[in-house]
Amino acid sequence: MAYKRSALMEERLARNRERILLAARGLIAAGGYRNAPVTAVAAAAGVSTGQIYRHFPSKAELFVEVLNAAVSHEIAILRDIAAVPSPATQRLRRALESFVRRALAGPGLAYAFIAEPVEPEVDAERIRCRRLFGDVFRAFLAEGVAAGEFPAQDLDAAAACLVGAFTEALVGPIAPTRSNPRDSERLVESICSFCLRAIGAEPAR
Repeated sequence: MAYKRSALMEERLARNRERILLAARGLIAAGGYRNAPVTAVAAAAGVSTGQIYRHFPSKAELFVEVLNAAVSHEIAILRDIAAVPSPATQRLRRALESFVRRALAGPGLAYAFIAEPVEPEVDAERIRCRRLFGDVFRAFLAEGVAAGEFPAQDLDAAAACLVGAFTEALVGPIAPTRSNPRDSERLVESICSFCLRAIGAEPAR
């Protein structure tokens, strides 16, 4: 007869798993992936290392889960912006501003998710997540082209270029070794203006 976990046991496991994810996210935000060895995550979550491996077979899988949760949150914010009834140019600018400002406000986490050297499994997931961002920005572009706000263009390529542009522009400012960071509002404006010009739109203010 197969062992069946009680509802109380399932609830305890779920709580432990959530604590592990929150602890890992906090450590990564404070100092990147290198700041989150399994022993440190276990200590921060108040569980044993064995408990971590019970939920996540490897450190890479734990990081992938943290990455996916953060990306899902970001995409939900962008989709909320996309749903606002306003010109595509304004919504696209608002989406870019929103992402860039959050990255600058949380540089440790942003750098880990954008550029920090990681295991191949985590890097492969980052590539998949960039494609998800591309899908969101492709929708902005499609609406703008349909409305005559942007010229006709290859939507897939343009969306990929947008994501590549604003993420690459952030790598230096959010890097742990950065010194004398530029004025954040000037950087936000520079990134937004460049991206809008790149797709043939006038920078909206």
